[in-house]
Amino acid sequence: MNINRKLRFQLLVQNGFFVVLFLLLVILLGYLASQYRIAKDITQANRNILTQGSVNVLKQMSAPVNITVFATKDDASGGDNFRKGMIDFVARYQREKKNVNLTFVNPSIEPKLAQDAGVKEDGEVIVEYNKRIEHIIPPIAEQEMTNLLVRLSRTNQQAVMYLDGHGERNLLGVKNFDLGEFGKQLEKKGFKFANPDLTIAQNVPSNGAMLVIASPQVDVSEVEAKKIKAYLEAGGNLFWLLDDDNYRGMKEVADYLGLHVSPGIALDMASAQYGADARVAFASLYGEHAITTNFMLRTLFPEAHEVTAKGTDENGWKVSNLIEVAPNGWLASEKLAKDAKPTFNEKKDKRGPINIGVALERTYGKKGQRVVVMGNGNFLSNTFITNGGNLDLGVNMVNWLAGDDKLITIQPMPLKDINVNIPDTESGRIVAWTVFHGFQYFIPFGMMIAGFYFWWKRRKA
Repeated sequence: MNINRKLRFQLLVQNGFFVVLFLLLVILLGYLASQYRIAKDITQANRNILTQGSVNVLKQMSAPVNITVFATKDDASGGDNFRKGMIDFVARYQREKKNVNLTFVNPSIEPKLAQDAGVKEDGEVIVEYNKRIEHIIPPIAEQEMTNLLVRLSRTNQQAVMYLDGHGERNLLGVKNFDLGEFGKQLEKKGFKFANPDLTIAQNVPSNGAMLVIASPQVDVSEVEAKKIKAYLEAGGNLFWLLDDDNYRGMKEVADYLGLHVSPGIALDMASAQYGADARVAFASLYGEHAITTNFMLRTLFPEAHEVTAKGTDENGWKVSNLIEVAPNGWLASEKLAKDAKPTFNEKKDKRGPINIGVALERTYGKKGQRVVVMGNGNFLSNTFITNGGNLDLGVNMVNWLAGDDKLITIQPMPLKDINVNIPDTESGRIVAWTVFHGFQYFIPFGMMIAGFYFWWKRRKA
């Protein structure tokens, strides 16, 4: 009897010890879960976590972001399901930035709040950062929300000025040659445009963020060229896209920058692996510069020219090479006919890699002055802007020129796995009912029957 009591006592102690350890483990796991969050997204395009571009934007936002959703509980866009969707969407931002605050306001209960906020639609969202606000209407994708945050973060509100009237690539144009799609992306990121007429204006306005000269097709008048040079001498920022070595009446401006552009183009023999012509050069290396820091996307440049610049003691320019292309190719010594087969000339041609872009910087008064010159304007054209990282590179250049270095980042990309939209018709409703209840009832019930069948069959065997 004593032995049995002793064994029972030992088992009781062991069981009690096990229970205590188990409870301690549960408490420890609960504490760790409250202190550390680990998220793993297994969807095709990481739908439940933010892209690196969005994360980078949030990192440079120090102040709280306040998101207010004006939605009734029985709103047409989904009621409580709509609210849950917004909570899940904003949670992706809250995981990266703790002071992203989400508030719901029912305009039916608090109409004065909605009226004072200028809300016009049920489900409208207001985002506030540093006392600046923007309105956005659902459905909202990550790219739209992050672009909105970039606009609210932008410190430089000066307009991007662009030269026009000489056949330039227009920032608002819709032709393949133009830069309209690039212009739209800049507008989404908070940039405003201005188009000064230098034939009438006394000078280039000094209150703009930069002047864009995008591949004029005819010569700029002497009067305009002098005003552009005077703008540079006064500390203005410049973004100059060149499609050849013809400066179109702005040779003095090129000389002031110590600029030289090659007559021939870079030929890339590796282009064939991407299904492209040798005249399309792919970037192989980016220089050490704020524009290209951590930039690792592939970019392509059709018919790009070599660009070099010499910093002079007189002007004080610091020159940085930005992009090298065609490591396995060469720079043709002269212009290549469209139908001509690329052939390397040992005596005249220059072996790659070839630098096709430069950034110039100097101190001017109390502020810095910045210039970017590219030996190719086509990479930002409507035809090529969506290729590889062309858009990201162009936006980085404009952000740097505008002085918004913190906003230089990889842009958030659209999702690959899009939602399935079922039409609101009788047949659509039948499909929706079948799909929803199929996953909710029919498939689980069918699996249960199959499991019971196999169990019964094995038992009989």
